[in-house]
Amino acid sequence: MALLGNIIARSLQIRKQFKLPVATPGAYQRHTLRQLLERGQYTKFGKFYGFDQILSKEVDFTTAFRERVPVHTYNEMFAQWWHRCLKGEENVTWPGKVKYFALSSGTSESASKHIPVTGDMIKSIKKVGFKQLYSLLDFKVPSKVFSTGVLMLGGTTSLYEKGGYFEGDMSGISAKNMPKWISNFFYKPGQKISKRPKWEDRIKLIVRKAPQWDVATVCGVPAWVQIVLEQVIEYHGVKNIHEIWPNLSVYIHGGVSFEPYKESFKKLLGRDITYIETYMASEGSFGFKAKPDGSGIKLVLNAGIFFEFVPFTSENFDEDGNPKANPKTFMVDEVQEGVDYAVMISTCSGAWRYIIGDVIRFTNAKEHEIAISGRTKQFLSLCGEHMSVDNMNKAIDTVSKKLKIDIREFAVAGMAHENLFAHRWYIGCDDKCADAKDIRRILDETLAEINDDYAVERTSALKEVFVEVLPNDVFIDYLRSVGKEGAMSKFPRVLKGPALASWEDYLEKNKVKVMSKAK
Repeated sequence: MALLGNIIARSLQIRKQFKLPVATPGAYQRHTLRQLLERGQYTKFGKFYGFDQILSKEVDFTTAFRERVPVHTYNEMFAQWWHRCLKGEENVTWPGKVKYFALSSGTSESASKHIPVTGDMIKSIKKVGFKQLYSLLDFKVPSKVFSTGVLMLGGTTSLYEKGGYFEGDMSGISAKNMPKWISNFFYKPGQKISKRPKWEDRIKLIVRKAPQWDVATVCGVPAWVQIVLEQVIEYHGVKNIHEIWPNLSVYIHGGVSFEPYKESFKKLLGRDITYIETYMASEGSFGFKAKPDGSGIKLVLNAGIFFEFVPFTSENFDEDGNPKANPKTFMVDEVQEGVDYAVMISTCSGAWRYIIGDVIRFTNAKEHEIAISGRTKQFLSLCGEHMSVDNMNKAIDTVSKKLKIDIREFAVAGMAHENLFAHRWYIGCDDKCADAKDIRRILDETLAEINDDYAVERTSALKEVFVEVLPNDVFIDYLRSVGKEGAMSKFPRVLKGPALASWEDYLEKNKVKVMSKAK
């Protein structure tokens, strides 16, 4: 296997020496949109919106597309079109019949969404995956990475059959459809374990069998990966995970910011490893950090996904994060750095001008590199404070460093207070020295420093900030209680409406249990 790793690494290096022709970002995206329109013109969606007429506008078909096809949220796309795919109807929004539906992790909505996953989308995900493998050369990782096991902590590959289709996590669908040679030689925990439907059963087997594998790369959402590594270390009585997997060199993460987890994650390691952020959702694989000195995640522009970017402003979105009619959108070669944009996609799975809920900023527009700054429904602005998840992550990171404590999970909710407003923070921390007053002070000071709107509102309408420190397990236990235990589930950073009511109800009903965990 070591020889195989050297061969793969050398082959990639040889390929890298050839300078392949590269188009501009705008050219890649216009070509992608044309391909999507050509494939989609004979579908029911394509006929309804006149894709053939859009394509006839040779010079400015991108403008025609944006003028003719309205913006869709998930509820609109599902109610008007995708529900027909679930019933087995063919050629609805993409040619053929949809075989798979990805269930979203449901951080912004209480119920899971059903996102169509076509054969073309599975090919797109594989293409992005191989591009990321190729990019590892720039990180100068050991050659063993190319021949050693990859532990993927994703959803079960034992998908649920629903008559004419299968449904499950996108990670499970991707693992089930990975190339045989990867599945047989590299993929851990292997198909036998990954087929088990219960997350707890899969974790127990992974923990027990860990020493039997030679793992160089781990992939997954930070919270659950950390739990698994901790259990492996505890079960086998070792000091760190490198005593079990000495070749562990790469951690590929995504879904949430890694910053709140980074310091506690390092304590599980015996040496430094390479961290690489990816951008993958139930709707597809969008990009990854391609170079060590890169400023963010590099979008992949030639893999069957056409991106549009909507300025995340009150002109384009209401206070609940829903898009208004006919917002102005920008293509990848029209954006500016440092502006918050909601991501809108049209894809080879039959999503058309679909708002996926993520908010990003371009950190390097020329290199189409981005940072994820939040969710359209997870910004908090009760009175104009415009607090993003990115602001929250930075504030939590500052608290952790200044107080030397580990905060893995957190959430914040807005509330009425003395005829005005307040924020209530729920902080997950197991350190006995964690003091709510100190955390509150640093959170408040940091947010005022990095967010001018927050600073202004703290002198007027935002009258108070409350902090409640809870054991980390409380957040995980809550996810279990609402059926969201597993590798792709994430605790929402902003709690509103039914999600907030559910959380508060859980804390009230489990008050004794929560207090016992805190002792």
